Amino acid sequence: MRNINLRYVKETYGDDGLLKYFDIDCPDDFNFGYDIVDDIAVNDPQRVALVWQSANGECRRFTFADIKRLSDKTCNYLTSKGIGKGDFVMLVLKHSYQFWFISVALHKMGAVSVPATYMLKSHDIEYRIDAAGIKAAIVIADAGVTDSFDASRNIDKLACKFTVNGSKDGWCDFDSELEGYSDVWERVPTKRTDRFLMYFTSGTSGNPKMAVHDHSYPLGHVLLAKHWHQVDPEGLHWSVADTGWAKNAWGKIYGQWIMESAVFVYEYDRFEPHEIMDMIEKHRITTFCCPPTMFRLYLNAGLEGHDLSSLKNCCIAGEALNPDTYQTWYKATGLKLMEAFGQTESSVIVGTLKGMTPKPGSMGRPSPQFRVELIDKDGEPVPPGEEGEIVVSISPRVPGIFVEYYRDEEKTNETLRDGWHHTGDLAWKDEDGYFWYLGRNDDIIKSSGYRISPFEIESVLMEHPAVLECAVTGVPDPVRGQLVKATIILRSGFEPSDALKGEIQNFTKRETAPYKYPRVIDFVDSMPKTISGKVRRVKIRDKDMEGSSSS
Repeated sequence: MRNINLRYVKETYGDDGLLKYFDIDCPDDFNFGYDIVDDIAVNDPQRVALVWQSANGECRRFTFADIKRLSDKTCNYLTSKGIGKGDFVMLVLKHSYQFWFISVALHKMGAVSVPATYMLKSHDIEYRIDAAGIKAAIVIADAGVTDSFDASRNIDKLACKFTVNGSKDGWCDFDSELEGYSDVWERVPTKRTDRFLMYFTSGTSGNPKMAVHDHSYPLGHVLLAKHWHQVDPEGLHWSVADTGWAKNAWGKIYGQWIMESAVFVYEYDRFEPHEIMDMIEKHRITTFCCPPTMFRLYLNAGLEGHDLSSLKNCCIAGEALNPDTYQTWYKATGLKLMEAFGQTESSVIVGTLKGMTPKPGSMGRPSPQFRVELIDKDGEPVPPGEEGEIVVSISPRVPGIFVEYYRDEEKTNETLRDGWHHTGDLAWKDEDGYFWYLGRNDDIIKSSGYRISPFEIESVLMEHPAVLECAVTGVPDPVRGQLVKATIILRSGFEPSDALKGEIQNFTKRETAPYKYPRVIDFVDSMPKTISGKVRRVKIRDKDMEGSSSS
């Protein structure tokens, strides 16, 4: 990290060499577009910012000077269409390279970027346009995406709509029209407290909430990039994530560019393990992040024939890590999988950072960037070994924690209260201070006086060779209060049977405390999921409640 960035960061290390304290001094007028992207573009114009490849083999490289020039042209173009400071602009761009300079342009203009997934359907789009007051949409020229927008009953509420990578009647052709605009742009004054970015959260019940971050948000990712991803300013970082998700903000723009590391983007349609490993080898990826399941799939597909020697650090987040996956990957590559935990509403809250020894299945230790506690229902800290809610101090407020749920004061006050951000996630910590995830507040199963984490049981079930996907919930029971139920999708080659149920139950008893085993097992072909792919346990519980009421 060079002097441009050091002025924002204060770090303190302990005698063991581990980071103990991390503070960010965010100027009142900080703007990522001007103070990071443009600054690098002026002082080191040929530094590579983005390496992009399509599935058909097309490659493009963008320097920071390129991103500055294209974002300034975009500012002028969007301004000519009536888009300005404070306007909400929805981006549905999948893996398109335009996302990066369009995002920077919106930040410079003081507009609010609203990334979203390409999997949205017309009713999802209707809700988002109305809930957030979306003024414009910039989307990929994919019939499924543009048709879903055009089929929305409130599409006329958009002041303008644009396509990239193609054209469609009734839409502005972003790529062709952009060329006619100037690349000279004057700074628009913004404040660190202005709205900057908004994500629709993929809640497991009800309509998605709208989590708003202010202009200090990018600085909340410096620790993440430097001490978790451990990006190299002369290297190339790849986080496997679609631009519609907050994981993209974690891993493909803010912290990485502040650290002056280039990011890699692969525009693929379908995940194929060998293709991903081919990209790592071809582009000499140095740091890499994806969900644990993907590492399991790389190993299942076989690492033979792939040169992964360029990798220096690998990170995981988002789901349970199978200890066998950790050990097998480590044995094959010499790289430890560094786990972390955070939310759409935050950056990394708990993590396995540089210099730490991972404990497979543990999220790591609280980030030195935040004050993190585990508290009981009375708001008191809990000792090691006891369950508590993960909370983050917001007094004083530091970059990386969201500022509000847009247009929902009640939910905001429920989550940000008494000087803490209440995550709604439960965990326990061991004697070394490592956190172990238990689940969401609403997901904890209460059976025969025990409080059982679905996450722990799912982690065990995923080690059984027959299990492809699973979700663990509580089902009503007149004697125990709730029984542990496992809803399971089987791998190819396995068929549902009572014998397989018994095998899975006995396997769980051997691998964890016997009282946690699933007394009820339901083999299914599909799971109810949110638009982001998270299992909606509430739907499974509701169905079981209906069955219980009717019996």
